[in-house]
Amino acid sequence: MPEWVGSASVMSAAVMGLDVRPVSVEVSLIKGTPMMQIVGLAQSAVREGRERIRAAAAQLGLHVPGLRITVNLAPADLPKSGAALDLPIMLGILCAKGDLPRRALDGTLAVGELGLDGSLRSIRGALPIALFAAADPRVSRLLLPAANLREASAAEGVAVGGAESLSHVLMGLKNGSRLPPPLALLRPSVRRTGESRPGNGGFDLSAVKGQPAAKRALEIAAAGGHNLLLSGCPGSGKTSLARCLPGLLPALDVREAVDVTAIHSVAGLLADGSGLRRARPFRAPHHSISEAGLIGGGSRPRPGEASLAHHGVLFLDELPEFGRRTLEALRQPIEEGQVRIVRAAGSACFPAAFTLVAAMNPCPCGFLGTPGRCRCPEEAVRRYRRRVSGPLLDRIDMLVDVPAVRWEQLAEAAPGETSEDVRARVSRARACAAGRHKTTNARIPPVRLEEACGIDRGGRSLLRKAVTHLGLTARGYHRALRVSRTIADLEGRAGVSEDHVAEAIRFRGPC
Repeated sequence: MPEWVGSASVMSAAVMGLDVRPVSVEVSLIKGTPMMQIVGLAQSAVREGRERIRAAAAQLGLHVPGLRITVNLAPADLPKSGAALDLPIMLGILCAKGDLPRRALDGTLAVGELGLDGSLRSIRGALPIALFAAADPRVSRLLLPAANLREASAAEGVAVGGAESLSHVLMGLKNGSRLPPPLALLRPSVRRTGESRPGNGGFDLSAVKGQPAAKRALEIAAAGGHNLLLSGCPGSGKTSLARCLPGLLPALDVREAVDVTAIHSVAGLLADGSGLRRARPFRAPHHSISEAGLIGGGSRPRPGEASLAHHGVLFLDELPEFGRRTLEALRQPIEEGQVRIVRAAGSACFPAAFTLVAAMNPCPCGFLGTPGRCRCPEEAVRRYRRRVSGPLLDRIDMLVDVPAVRWEQLAEAAPGETSEDVRARVSRARACAAGRHKTTNARIPPVRLEEACGIDRGGRSLLRKAVTHLGLTARGYHRALRVSRTIADLEGRAGVSEDHVAEAIRFRGPC
């Protein structure tokens, strides 16, 4: 019979989509053929951790015993991927061997990837793991790489420790609660570190010449979170207008910042040492993107561009050039504000409450209606426009024509209104909406829409005519009502009048 040497258990966690599942790393040492076996649906990156652990231990002079080491990752039916389990496996081996006191790991949840030199490298999903640890009464301390420290410190209710190497972790654990530098321990009272709001990449509304209607639509879209389609000839400023939108939006509040940072953490898009993201995301994927790239997917579901734009802007330039199936996949996220991905290995739900801004040309050559420049046959124009389906267009709140800019407008010396000026009005309008129904106007539930809008008799009559004579659908009616509410908020009006409804309907006309 093999002789038993020791065993230990370390708390850790695995990220599935945005969900975090607890993982118990159980280590058993017995005398026998020297080997290390990792069981419990460990995928390749987890199994390869055996070599990283041996090399890191050798670099630090730690003796990994020449015994039969069995590591069980419980629950055994939950798939585990990535290298974040390297650190808890190493700690479990040292604890089972007796090099680390068992009480040192009481109430401690550990995650981290080991380098061959014993360093700790950043992991994906540190913030979701920290939020999970804060909600678990069994966990009082979270140990993770120092590169993830600022990100994870946004979680309240748990002490967060970040180390740069395995040796720093061992020093801290052996000294009990006296965690020395460079193992920086953030107590629960130290909260919400964040990044300052960055610039807008040089795109300011004052630099866009002309286009008063498009600028007005951009302001309404920013104030209410409404979807917008810009249609016009090449060089009319569609892309520049769209890239000005982030500068019109207020910074994320703490709750929104946590949501956005968690998504970008899981996607691996956070730089080492970064904290909460305070600027709203702006995502502009190329039209060759796949369906999975846009809404998320994969054997292990990852967030797509729609989720990476959560609480921000998703810009689709050259809209008809996107694949038909790719665009149709956006219909449900636009309505529900989330993406649910179901695969054989499991399911994941990613938030996707974004503002959609799209741009397109009116015809294949882009110069429809310009004498001497457009020779596109009518059938070619119809075929080009049919690439964007009616159901998707019905989910866009405002359709705006962006005409070519005249010389007189280009030659104007006086700058227009700046993004900062417009952002002040947008912030006031958003504050009105949040005080009334705790969300943006674009997200008002239909059952509360009539009550929230407070539309007068003239506005209701105009909407009735739009439904009766212009063929406005039920969805179009609701979206026009939401846009009307936003226009009233921008004017500081308590109710929606006929003028507000008229402007909203005008923006729903064909572009």
